[in-house]
Amino acid sequence: MTDTTWCPDLGQFAGPKYLALAHALRDAVRDGRLNEGVKLPPVRELAWRIGVTPGTVARAYTIGTDEGLLEAAVGRGTFVAARAPRLGPSQPLHVERPEVDAQGCGPVDLRSPQLPDVGQSAALAEAMVRVSGQIGSDWLEYPSLRRDKPLREALAAWLQGRVLGAFDADEIVPAHGGQSAMNLVLQCCLRGDRPVVFAEELAYPGFRHAARLNRAEMVPVAMDGQGLRADALDAACRRHGGRILFLTPEAQNPTTVRMPLERREEIVAVARAHDLQIIEDDCYSVPGGAEPALRALAPERVWHVTSLSKSVSAGLRMGFIVTPRGMGEAGRLTAQHSFFGLARPLTDIVTDLLVSGRAAELRDRVNAVYARRLTTAVNALGRYDLSWQPGLSFLWLRLPIGWRASTFAREAEGAGVLIRSADEYALQDGHAPNAVRIAVAAGVSEERYAAALATLARLLARPPGDLPV
Repeated sequence: MTDTTWCPDLGQFAGPKYLALAHALRDAVRDGRLNEGVKLPPVRELAWRIGVTPGTVARAYTIGTDEGLLEAAVGRGTFVAARAPRLGPSQPLHVERPEVDAQGCGPVDLRSPQLPDVGQSAALAEAMVRVSGQIGSDWLEYPSLRRDKPLREALAAWLQGRVLGAFDADEIVPAHGGQSAMNLVLQCCLRGDRPVVFAEELAYPGFRHAARLNRAEMVPVAMDGQGLRADALDAACRRHGGRILFLTPEAQNPTTVRMPLERREEIVAVARAHDLQIIEDDCYSVPGGAEPALRALAPERVWHVTSLSKSVSAGLRMGFIVTPRGMGEAGRLTAQHSFFGLARPLTDIVTDLLVSGRAAELRDRVNAVYARRLTTAVNALGRYDLSWQPGLSFLWLRLPIGWRASTFAREAEGAGVLIRSADEYALQDGHAPNAVRIAVAAGVSEERYAAALATLARLLARPPGDLPV
């Protein structure tokens, strides 16, 4: 049910109009004028009704959604979700793997890439044994800004071969995975009550959650076949201001697009014109990428974020930042204020894996498994509108006529295959294309993986009109 009568009086609230409208929303929900489940008026309709800009209404709806009072459903609108604000995040960031039965059977999870065990367990055990022989009284002290330098030097060496511009260990900031690294950049760079950050209109959901935790307002920027559009970014900057741009130029998540050099240069020019800091998410780094990273093109403003989660072990929770020139100490101080520093066992174990060469061996073996699995997926689904990159651990499938993304995901789940709809990557009030992301599942057998892909192919060939009633 849509509420067509609610018309708040913003004159009774002080401050900016978007905050006044957010306050009016809270009051109306709490006193029952807007009941749970009610659909709010569309942004432009309410803006016309109360005499404000659509941007004012959109910002107020975003605040209500962040607080848990409202729920935005892509393609359906914004609804009242609760009578009182929820504290903390409203949904998990990590999707738990489904349970399997005693025979090892259950749904095949293609929602997030799964690392194969190509020797990580044994390598970690060996590293722990070596590290345990070096434990001394210094393990009793808090981490310091200097103590982790061997790890930072090893991480800098790990990135050799990537075109990142000049940097050294002093511009490395270790973190608890890529998500932690993005949070650190936001904490280091954001100022003000509701700072604005920009992101691709389809983006990694974890960045949306990180922005919420840091009280930032997310603004989506339009994309095309080459990634985020520079002209759309320039228009968004002129309209909203903004401090940070979040971007995945090397392997866009979820569309797999690799941004060409010319577009990267255009984005950098806009960022310089509007003094934007850039978070370059490179956690899905593709082997052999020849284009210079944004960090190489704009070393004065790019925070290059990556991790070992997709190549060695997600359980280690090891991510890190290559900061802009001269910002390494600021990044490490932010980390110290956030969590004092990484635990000594973690820094020593990861340093051992990197220096010994075991991490590189494991990465190469993982990439070989991914390559085989990717070939299997392309062979099974290649007749459809499929985007992928060699070495990447997920694919982007634009659905044929007759299928909608949400319906296809539900049918796939009913058939025992879990995938992610494009809706999960769209920012609030954003447009979600009719597509799904399919991850490479290297944690199941080749046979079960191939069978899951065959199931998807059978569904694609039979749109809902052809399904039995």
